[in-house]
Formats: sequence, structure tokens, C-alpha cells
Amino acid sequence: MSTRRSETPKAIQKIGRWVRSRSVREKVMMGTIAGFTLLMFLTLYLKHYRFYYYIPSRASHALGLLILLYKLSISKNCAGLSLKTQELTAIYLVTRLASSLFFRWNTNSLLDLIILGATLWIIYMMRVKLKSSYLKELDNMPLYYVLVPCAFAAILGRPRGGHSFIIRFFWPFNMSVEAISVLPQLRLIQNAKMVEPFTSHYVFALGISRFFQCAYWIIQIIETKGAYLRLVGSGHLWILLALLCELVQTFILADFCYYYVKSVMAGRLMRLPSMV
Repeated sequence: MSTRRSETPKAIQKIGRWVRSRSVREKVMMGTIAGFTLLMFLTLYLKHYRFYYYIPSRASHALGLLILLYKLSISKNCAGLSLKTQELTAIYLVTRLASSLFFRWNTNSLLDLIILGATLWIIYMMRVKLKSSYLKELDNMPLYYVLVPCAFAAILGRPRGGHSFIIRFFWPFNMSVEAISVLPQLRLIQNAKMVEPFTSHYVFALGISRFFQCAYWIIQIIETKGAYLRLVGSGHLWILLALLCELVQTFILADFCYYYVKSVMAGRLMRLPSMV
């Protein structure tokens, strides 16, 4: 059993050493090729099922939450986990579900409901059961730093239509909050000068989730030959807001995922540079 356990890390470390020995230009090229290859694969095999990009996205998020629930249940400790990121997650899920009731209720909405339930349970555990282990002094990003700019962006970018102002506000607001909801978690990691293993797995799962949603928008733009972008000039600012949200969150999490994969390949605990 110990032999099997040591074989896989050696293989991964060997690949990691080879990747690390490449130049920065070669690494960037390999990452770009891998990304485009996966994107083309998704385009070819999910050509008529764009809707299903959201299912693996939500599934990855749910997997990340299951990892956190396992950590909280087994270790009875929430150190390294940002309560504010979980609260922001609950806020954008509630507003997304509220807007779904008026726009379209589907499988994604059911998955969001499950994720919301798991998120609320994590918040309860951190606020009540495991309050003594919560690193409140390190989780110090004020929520209004996120919510106020998101509310302003949602007012400017709300879609047109016959629905009430509040419903048209909720939809872009949940996208904006989702895009930067991970920032308090990254801020806590920077303050703590370390990355707790279960937390790193959770944030990496969010990165995978973000890839699928970003892939959906990129492929939509390519296949419509830029028609989505032309709609922005007709006053549909919500499209521009959606694209910006996808790009912002993808950029934030892509940086974290790079260091996560790097640490896994090196077989050591994850550390981030001074800025993420």
C-alpha cells in the first residue's frame, strides 16, 4: 500500500520538474495550447448543449463546498476559511434564485438551491459551532467594499424589459458579487501567510467552476460572430457587465490555480506571493 502511495507523487513530481524547467515563454505557450484545446473539445462535443456548461460549473462549486463541509465536520476547525466570502456567496445565490423565479427556473436553479443550502450550513457552523476557531482579525475585508460597487454596476447595467426594477437589478447584481466574492478569502490567505489545504482545494474548485462559465461566454461570442458585442452598442449594457464579470473572476482565480497546480506538482504546501 505504501508503494502505491509513493508511485503517483513521483510521477506527478517528474512532470512538475519538467514543466518548471521550461522557460516562461514555453510555459505560457503550453498553458495557452491546453486552454484552447479544451475549449475546442467543449465546442465540438457540446455544440448543441450550451446550457450544460453551467452544470459542471455548479457541480465544481458544490464539490468545493463538500470539501469544506468535510473539513468542518472532521477537524472541528474553520481556521483559514473566510466567513465573508461565504456570506457574499449566500447573497449572490439568493438574488440569483429570486431573479430566476421571474426569468427562468431550470436545473441550474435547483443546483443553486443546493449550493445555497450548503453555504448557509457552513455560515452557521462558522458563526455558532466553530466560532472560537474563526480568524476574524484576518478576515478583515469590509463587505461594503464589494457590495457598494456591485450595486452601482448593477444599476447601470440592468437589462431592459417589462419586469420590475428590483428584479432587473438582482440579475446583474448577483453576477457582479459572484465575480469578486472570493476576494475576502484571498485577503485572509494573504494575511495568514499560509494556505490551509482544504481551503486551497475549495478555491481551486471555484476556479474550475469559473472556467466552464467563461468558456460558455467565449464560445457564444465566437459562434455568433460578435453579435453579442454589437448588442452592447444598442444599449444592452448587461452583456458588457456579464463579460467583464466573467473575465474579472477568471483572472482572479486563474492566478490562484496556477500556484495551486505548481505546489501540487512540487509536492509541497501551497504558498502565494505577496500579491494575488
